[in-house]
Amino acid sequence: MKTPTETKENTNKAATVFSISQDVSNVTEGYGIFQSREQILPVDKAQYELENGKQPEATPEYQVTHPTSYADTLLHILRGNIGSGLLAMGDAFKNGGIVFATIVTVLLGIICVHAQHLLLNCSEEMNRQTKRAKSANFADTVYLVFTHGPPRLRPIASTMKILVNGFLCITQLGFCCVYIVFIANNLKLICDQYGINIDLSIHMIFVVIPVLLSCMVRNLKYLTPFSTVANIMMAVGVSAVVYEAAQNLPPVNTREYMASWQQLPLYFGTAIYAFEGIGLVLPLKNEMRRPEQFQRPLGVLNVGMVVVVSIVVTVGFLGYLKWGEDVQGSLTLNLEPGRVLGNVVQSLIALAILCTYPLQFYVPIDITWPYLRTKFATKSPVLKELVYRGILVLLTFILAESIPELGLFISLVGAVSSTALALMFPPIIDMVMKSQQAGGLRPYVVLKDCAIILLGLLVFVTGTYESLASIVRAFRV
Repeated sequence: MKTPTETKENTNKAATVFSISQDVSNVTEGYGIFQSREQILPVDKAQYELENGKQPEATPEYQVTHPTSYADTLLHILRGNIGSGLLAMGDAFKNGGIVFATIVTVLLGIICVHAQHLLLNCSEEMNRQTKRAKSANFADTVYLVFTHGPPRLRPIASTMKILVNGFLCITQLGFCCVYIVFIANNLKLICDQYGINIDLSIHMIFVVIPVLLSCMVRNLKYLTPFSTVANIMMAVGVSAVVYEAAQNLPPVNTREYMASWQQLPLYFGTAIYAFEGIGLVLPLKNEMRRPEQFQRPLGVLNVGMVVVVSIVVTVGFLGYLKWGEDVQGSLTLNLEPGRVLGNVVQSLIALAILCTYPLQFYVPIDITWPYLRTKFATKSPVLKELVYRGILVLLTFILAESIPELGLFISLVGAVSSTALALMFPPIIDMVMKSQQAGGLRPYVVLKDCAIILLGLLVFVTGTYESLASIVRAFRV
């Protein structure tokens, strides 16, 4: 039995986001604090009965082992949205224009927060209807909404769940690809300053070796300390980048107020990538000591995202204003070469991203491996899991080698998968759920949700096309 003092000390440890793996023996306290933290939960009894056509029984109230406070959860929100996407916002502002990007980034932040509220509302309603003791994760919420939706939509509930999990895997593996390019670019910049001129693809080979070794760690709790170290290094690095960008700024009128229409899809892809933290909200709310504080007008989500949007806009604005058309896919690449500060910052952020890779990599493994294990790994499951992990790491390496343009890669990942998770699924399940409630769908709900979905489709189609076209043009140069 822990004393109240020990419980309080454990509560105040805000190192990582809580997570429960598929293996009960592998319960741990988190798998990452940068970008898209989707909690992977075991299928509980209520869900099992529901999927087999039975009426779920009431389950005992879920007890959080180490509940988080308002401040703890706010810290997780901030860290969950600060990563390589933030450092790419200078490039996003270049593709949007300093006035256009400033205004639209704020609007995108509001829309993304609203979509997160839609997801939370749907999760709460499904918990009430199914009498779940603990909130469902993103994919299970989508499944439950369609299961309880109009009869003609119920047969596609499993398909929708697979789609969400698929986009989560694509998103996380996309982040891993970006991380390899990000680390290699910073490593090359440092080496070039000391006369070690090696091709970027060779640097990627050097990067993938420690990445591959770290991803062979199957128990996530052994990676948790790396998350804490990554937090500190990222905070110091980003602060130094912002300080450097704020020095000797030129007048605002020296920058484009609005970029060309051809560039705007690249802006939207990168901006959505930076805001893609929707998988974080459900597990964070579920682990709070007082979950009702999460969605209030001045609750954790709104306050945290106001701070996040402010940081994103500030970094993007200063980055583009400082370096203009020369701004890179990561602001660390714009730091003046040869200076100790630049080398230290680039090293810190590169190491932080390196420590984050296996934490991000955990998500697609935990989604896909349990199914593959039952099909192909009845014998020697540990060996086969290690082989599977190695194959996925090498897949991210091959993709990173194929698309070495960091800014274009970030825009592509944001356009392909982040838009679906952040802008399309929440309004879809909101309309499906409300169609079954008393009074049915109200016109303003349909208009609002359809507008968000259309925005997501527009960013998805135009962003993907323009990102791929720009990558092709980059290879032709």
